[in-house]
Amino acid sequence: MTNLDAKRLRTLLDGFPRTKVAILGDIMLDRYVWGDVNRISQEAPVPIVEVRRESARFGAAANVAENVAALGARATLVGVVGDDEAGRELLSLLTGRGVDVDCVVTEVDRPTTTKLRVIAHSQQVVRADSEVTTDVTGEVEARVLDGLRRVLADSDVLIVSDYGKGVVTQTTIGAAISTARDLGKMVCVDPKESHFASYVGVTAITPNQKEAGAAVGATITDENSLLDVGWQLQKQLEAGCVVITRGEHGMSLFMSGGELVHLPTVGREVFDVTGAGDTVVSALAVALAAGASMEEAAIIANHAAGLVIREIGTASVGLDAIEHSFADAGEGGRVG
Repeated sequence: MTNLDAKRLRTLLDGFPRTKVAILGDIMLDRYVWGDVNRISQEAPVPIVEVRRESARFGAAANVAENVAALGARATLVGVVGDDEAGRELLSLLTGRGVDVDCVVTEVDRPTTTKLRVIAHSQQVVRADSEVTTDVTGEVEARVLDGLRRVLADSDVLIVSDYGKGVVTQTTIGAAISTARDLGKMVCVDPKESHFASYVGVTAITPNQKEAGAAVGATITDENSLLDVGWQLQKQLEAGCVVITRGEHGMSLFMSGGELVHLPTVGREVFDVTGAGDTVVSALAVALAAGASMEEAAIIANHAAGLVIREIGTASVGLDAIEHSFADAGEGGRVG
């Protein structure tokens, strides 16, 4: 087990602002309506939410890009939004966070994927989705691929954020991985089960426990099934590392050299795991680009995820918060 002491951690974090990260994926806007419930409607047996405030946050690849930018790295996003209010709002918010959106394609006939969540007393009451999930094709797909190739040439690492909303297709995945390989760039993937077979040869892939099991037609229920699924997936994909995120059980790394590492969770309070996978793949990729070993990068990503699950909805963390998390863990951030 790697010992990541305070000095080594500081060296790696100091390297984050020098990294350049390309993000390919499905872009979403998360809207939230916050309120209280004190009565039931007379029209139907449903709660009446008295609205107190509304907010908008980043979802899917947009959340990955914002997480990368929050870590101090240069984030360039490649994807698709609709020619609508949600798309314009999302691009404006991303630009305000320092994300480069020049390679985000606007499609007239496709709405921006939007998820509306109504929250009352810290509990989600209902969610409403507005989206089209068919694969992008024709001119839109060509523009996505062109943007991807241009961005990759000036990036250290590529993140593929696959939410199954039509931007990450067999064609775009294949082009992304082959281009990255030709350019000698690392590829980190937050996957969707239906595309697992396309991720052969990536640097790292970060499925959660359910996704990993589904990818090999199994269910992870205990230590033995975890090992079976992890190693089977690693061999099938020939991946540098399969990082299986396991909620309150932390994460497990199945590395190409046959090394297995279990990292316990550092989350002390869990309010919402929404977007935790985005944070894991973001921190992992940035840390790798900054010179971390796979295990060091996973340790940093584990701490980052432990911070965001304390928040309701998607969130991001900065370098100071990560350093404080290590300090709170004791032993100067030593893990192992």
